[in-house]
Amino acid sequence: MKRYIPNALTLLNLFCGCIAVILAVNNNFVSAALFVFFGIFFDFFDGFAARKLNFQSDLGIQLDSLADMVTSGLVPGIVMYKLLQMVGPSWQETVDAIGYNRTIGFEFEHFEFFFVLPLLGLLITLASAYRLAKFNIDTEQQSYFKGLPTPANTLLIVSLPLIMEFQNNDLINSIILNRWFLIGLTVFSCWILNANIKLFALKFKDWSFKNNSTRYIFMLLCVVLLIVLQFAAIPLIILLYISMSVLDNLISKQ
Repeated sequence: MKRYIPNALTLLNLFCGCIAVILAVNNNFVSAALFVFFGIFFDFFDGFAARKLNFQSDLGIQLDSLADMVTSGLVPGIVMYKLLQMVGPSWQETVDAIGYNRTIGFEFEHFEFFFVLPLLGLLITLASAYRLAKFNIDTEQQSYFKGLPTPANTLLIVSLPLIMEFQNNDLINSIILNRWFLIGLTVFSCWILNANIKLFALKFKDWSFKNNSTRYIFMLLCVVLLIVLQFAAIPLIILLYISMSVLDNLISKQ
């Protein structure tokens, strides 16, 4: 029975991702984020269980990527789609503009914002699929990642509605609900997922500080940021992760 445990955990990741998709489509972002967290939890422990039980398989690798495609690929794309939809006109305003207004510019503006602009969010899903496909055929990414892992990118995206919901700061909300910020974040997300940048993995070959100083410092800073800033810390943690990885790469080359 032991050999089925890793794949069962992977399927739980997929199950949580499916629920998160349904919740995100219905604008229930908080619950969607909760199931994303559960999915990422199962995603971490399926690999851990496979290594500990020594039951790693090609099937497990493919299944893991398929589950991640939903939890860490489709969900952030939908969340960004919904956020971009929030900065445009409502459905009724769009229908009224297209149906009754004869000013071409006005019609196009409403059509663009309601139909076209939100679709940019789904570029995150496409970039995630491309990254996962590359990861499956890349034999180098054992001790490090090349580009931002999809779960980390998902946490970055789903943290935005959580910040608005629980911290409710007018300045932060105005930034998050700025269409140019959301478009810029979408472009950045697609780029960093597939960027040729080495990012350290939280995998410990031993527990010595000398060999894991970057990991220990990063984890300590994460705890401090989460205590002080709560959900607003998540985007900063992702930026910190990228910055520390780049710095670590520069130091190792010297």
